[in-house]
Amino acid sequence: MSALSNILVLDHTTALAGPYCTQMLGDLGAEVIKIERAGVGDASRAWGPPFVNGESAYFLGVNRNKRSLSLNLANPAEREIFHKLVARADVLVQNVPRQDSRVKLGLDYETCQTINPRLVWASITGYGNSSGPYSEKPGYDVAIQGMAGTMALTGAPDSEPMRFPTPIADITTGLYTALAIVSALFTREHTGKGQMIDNALLDCQVTWLANMASSYLIAGTPFRKLGNTHPSIVPYQPFPTADRPIIIAGGTEEHWQKLTQVLGLPELANDPRFAHNPDRLQNKAELIPLLTARLQEKSALEWVEALEIAGIPNGLVNTPEDILADLHLEAREMIVEMEHPTVGKIRTLGNPMKLSDTPVSYRRPAPTLGQHTQEILQELENGQLGTNDA
Repeated sequence: MSALSNILVLDHTTALAGPYCTQMLGDLGAEVIKIERAGVGDASRAWGPPFVNGESAYFLGVNRNKRSLSLNLANPAEREIFHKLVARADVLVQNVPRQDSRVKLGLDYETCQTINPRLVWASITGYGNSSGPYSEKPGYDVAIQGMAGTMALTGAPDSEPMRFPTPIADITTGLYTALAIVSALFTREHTGKGQMIDNALLDCQVTWLANMASSYLIAGTPFRKLGNTHPSIVPYQPFPTADRPIIIAGGTEEHWQKLTQVLGLPELANDPRFAHNPDRLQNKAELIPLLTARLQEKSALEWVEALEIAGIPNGLVNTPEDILADLHLEAREMIVEMEHPTVGKIRTLGNPMKLSDTPVSYRRPAPTLGQHTQEILQELENGQLGTNDA
């Protein structure tokens, strides 16, 4: 049994935030039908290199556990097929940014809710579809990272604004939307009614300001670039060693006392400049060089072993290649291997949610464009899709 068994999701999204959301739902057991226009499909099908046998690695990574149905919603006959699917579905996720376009395609909330009052209708747009002066402005991850203020905080203090290399606004919005959908489905169990979800990339990315936003909004503390350091904990950063960097996260006074012993610098524990975290924060410029000089005397693995024994939070600074080959990820089933009909064997990132009784599952690789059109239409005709009655 899966957590979302018997839940039918219609995925009319493209790029990353929407597909990432629906892949999460699919991993949890939902039946996901990805609706794509024939000959065009999801925009990310064209994003590359790399391509393998004509298939985009980008697309393959965020569209597993889905079937692909080719429909042109601009065509009235095919829009009618879509509405028959809406009548049977539990969830619709769409990311068409303009309301007039949604109405034209029959994707708008009012139309879909009239067809199926139990439908959970989820919208993913750059800036929201129901309020705000930017509501119909198109949004892409790089623009959102810039507008949300996170780009201005990323990098060394004297560096230019820096985009995080993976599309964190898209991924964050996909996760928030998946959570909102599951919450709406739970609510429907009590009310019998679906509802509208209006999630925006900008809203979701702004939440990355987190504790820094709280410090500003509550105490007026100005934002500033910190690079790899922490605004209120010392030591809490990467350090060079004899061969490669490591992270030391001395979050408590106990950690600090133990660290001075591990490093063979017991005199620092009693030095009034470093006695407590506020002292270390104030005298950080004096402390960090002392720690750095000592850490550079041994290799990263030697220090990690000693820090582990002492119970001090730490970690190697890995390359992506390092972590993707790490045996811990293999043990946690975070690399998924599947057989694709045209590419052959593919490996993608797994789902991090670990549920004891309703675990995630990996049933289908990302589909080719329109791969399942005929079988889905046949199932719709035979009443085999979904459980909702319009």
